Amino acid sequence: MSKNQHKAGFVSIVGKPNVGKSTLMNALVGERLSIITSKAQTTRHRIMGILSGDDFQIVYSDTPGILNPQYELHNSMMRFVKSALEDADVLLFVTDLYEKYEEGDVLIDRIKKSGVPIILIMNKIDQAKGSQAVDKMKYWADIIEPEHQIMVSALEKINIEELFSKLIEILPEHPAYFPKDELTDKPEKFFVEEIIREKIFQNYKKEVPYSCEVVVTEFKEDDTIIRIRAEIYVERKSQKGIIIGKGGEAIKKVGIESRKDLETFFNKQIHLETFVKVEQDWRKKDLKLKRFGYQ
Repeated sequence: MSKNQHKAGFVSIVGKPNVGKSTLMNALVGERLSIITSKAQTTRHRIMGILSGDDFQIVYSDTPGILNPQYELHNSMMRFVKSALEDADVLLFVTDLYEKYEEGDVLIDRIKKSGVPIILIMNKIDQAKGSQAVDKMKYWADIIEPEHQIMVSALEKINIEELFSKLIEILPEHPAYFPKDELTDKPEKFFVEEIIREKIFQNYKKEVPYSCEVVVTEFKEDDTIIRIRAEIYVERKSQKGIIIGKGGEAIKKVGIESRKDLETFFNKQIHLETFVKVEQDWRKKDLKLKRFGYQ
């Protein structure tokens, strides 16, 4: 780029659940901003990660995995995807070695008609055998018809620099959208909630983690410590018992693991209190979803 040229734009990361979108954004931004677990559908919001340099600013958006809605929560998640498609300067369509195209996928059609450059990202190539990655890349290229295609391993950070260089090449000339020292559009409390929710996904099985929502009701910081009160909402009384565990051991484990990650994230001592509450069928109720920040 020339000396006075500055590039900036919005790069939306889209794709089906569990293809590695959050891992990719964290690799691109260099900060742990999005929930990463082995379970699908863990990202529920549109999370922006901002990467700035002297002559560029890339505003990445990690989005929920594309799915067929079954709850009002899912409808809200898909609205986050829709908004990310609408204001993108570049779309990263992320897939992997195992995903297959489903006929009649409306959002795939919307991606193809977005009118902005699409980069097809074949993720998890560190797991590929033989010509598997090349064959799968061709399979998806025929469907998506991207302008560019790159094979990566977000987890192993393979070809992340190549992807970054391609983005700088195709982003428009524009002043920065955010102050250069900002890393995200989300407040600190949001990341507390995400870290606790991640530990719930890691420690409980089946439907229970998907029925949980975390709300930080108190966040007080002084020079040496941050004091946090968080409420974990579930949909059933039986789920509350599962979250707490025998003698409170399960929720204690979540608290210990969350506090450890929070102290790393904030680089400060954390005092964390967690409380479990029942909010019947919250995933299906508009008012509750609005309260939890989904609409």
